[in-house]
Amino acid sequence: MPPSRDTLWINARLATCDARQRAPYGALEGYALWLRDGLIHDLLPQKAAQSAFAQRGEIINARGRWITPGLIDCHTHLVYAGNRAAEWEKRLQGVPYQQIAAEGGGILSTVRATRQLDEDELALASLARLKALMAEGVTTVEIKSGYGLTLGDEIKQLRAAGKLGASLPVEVATTLLAAHALPPEFTGDADGYIRHVCQFILPVVAQENLAEAVDIFCESVGFSLAQARELFLAAQHYGLRVKGHVEQLSNLGGSALVAEFGGLSADHVEYLDDAGVAALALAGTVAVLLPGAYYFLGETQAPPVAKLRKAGVAMAVASDLNPGTSPFASIRLAMNQACVLFGLSPEEALLGVTRHAAQALGRSASHGRLAAGCVADFILWDIEHPAELAYSLGTNPLACRVFRGKAQYSKG
Repeated sequence: MPPSRDTLWINARLATCDARQRAPYGALEGYALWLRDGLIHDLLPQKAAQSAFAQRGEIINARGRWITPGLIDCHTHLVYAGNRAAEWEKRLQGVPYQQIAAEGGGILSTVRATRQLDEDELALASLARLKALMAEGVTTVEIKSGYGLTLGDEIKQLRAAGKLGASLPVEVATTLLAAHALPPEFTGDADGYIRHVCQFILPVVAQENLAEAVDIFCESVGFSLAQARELFLAAQHYGLRVKGHVEQLSNLGGSALVAEFGGLSADHVEYLDDAGVAALALAGTVAVLLPGAYYFLGETQAPPVAKLRKAGVAMAVASDLNPGTSPFASIRLAMNQACVLFGLSPEEALLGVTRHAAQALGRSASHGRLAAGCVADFILWDIEHPAELAYSLGTNPLACRVFRGKAQYSKG
């Protein structure tokens, strides 16, 4: 067995994002971060840590900078082909979405473009978007399918996402979102398509271990509550966790359904009602806030943040990176929008992309905190206060990105 590889980070201010630390941001000053074999071995008062560490390995001086856990983007659609800038321009000129869709635009235009690329081409087309998130401190990212809508094309998207994760210092969580839209092959037969997903797509994805969870767009312009239940039952049969795009445009009760199945997260939730809030609280399901889509679509109904906060529902924040409604490869923009548009505090925004985002991906025991036993994914920032991460945009205060204990980038 090879000897352990120990590293000690000293002279840092730690924003642990750990609920056991009662200070704002879970802050600890005068502590050192002890790493071993890609994990956080311990957090100790600095003098005691240096004495115990002795000659075990490398000591790195953080020079008084702040360290946070690696950021987690827990809701993206970043693997796709093409873009919809021309469609957006038409929308700004007053052309209704129905006309754009009738002319070949909308989500099905992305489906057509995505179907045209093979697995490697699709990964390459998505690479810059993932690197942009990583440059802002993202060390774990969820990537959904949903722009293939056939067995082969959904698998292609999931495999492309896996290739990106295998080729870069970032952890990728994959989610099957075949129930994203109705493909042209099933026009007028949403029930038939959901049966197809349950009987043909989901079993193969589960057998080949291509996804960790199953998602659905449960909405008046998407799939019904009954169709979501059918999909969730199938996911449960194959041992996959569930989540949902729910209550974005109306209240169908999708959040309560996700909670009923012990789902990881209910995402969007602008039209969430009191019953839905209570259901999420009881189930421990995370509410994922997606302010990018809210902003880009010019929506006016904000999620019930005060009610979620009062009920103790964990609130994650994510980019929702996608070509149609949130074309933003920026987790820090999402943090800022969550504060300005939804009323989160900067601390809540940071927890939303660390501890609570980890919970939304089923990784609360190992990610999103600076704590013994967690993965050694963290970011060193040139900031005076953690609130700056949600405050100022346009410059990048990232000084060093550490993934599994290894520094990937450093300003020195």
